[in-house]
Amino acid sequence: MGAGDARRQVRRLTLIAALWMLGFSVGTLTHLVELIAVGVNVYDGAPEPVRWFWVSLTVVDPVIVALLLTKLRAGVLVGVATMVADVTVNWLAASAHPALAGPGLVTQPAFLLFLLLTARPLWNSAGATRPRRPRPDS
Repeated sequence: MGAGDARRQVRRLTLIAALWMLGFSVGTLTHLVELIAVGVNVYDGAPEPVRWFWVSLTVVDPVIVALLLTKLRAGVLVGVATMVADVTVNWLAASAHPALAGPGLVTQPAFLLFLLLTARPLWNSAGATRPRRPRPDS
């Protein structure tokens, strides 16, 4: 890989990481605005565990952003796991309580798909910056 190719690869991975952080930042702001606007009774029509899960995302989402900035592989793992859980909870809640359906039923699975398609390159890029240990048999 030439120097130009390497620079393009770094720019591509930086853009991917930035889009991950943007997605989780939007989630943070969405939950924060809802909490400020409605208070602790936000998501009142949802079952209690679902409500607590959604409220917890107000804290979990910015933690993921911080992990992406400081511990990329941890951010990738926690980010994917959180979105899998979020999409699952949202679809189950909306199927049991149709009034809870919202635009997130489309946007969040799309974001999850993006995460799944880009998780491996981000994961691998985190290991690329570490020196490789010599193998014992070398």
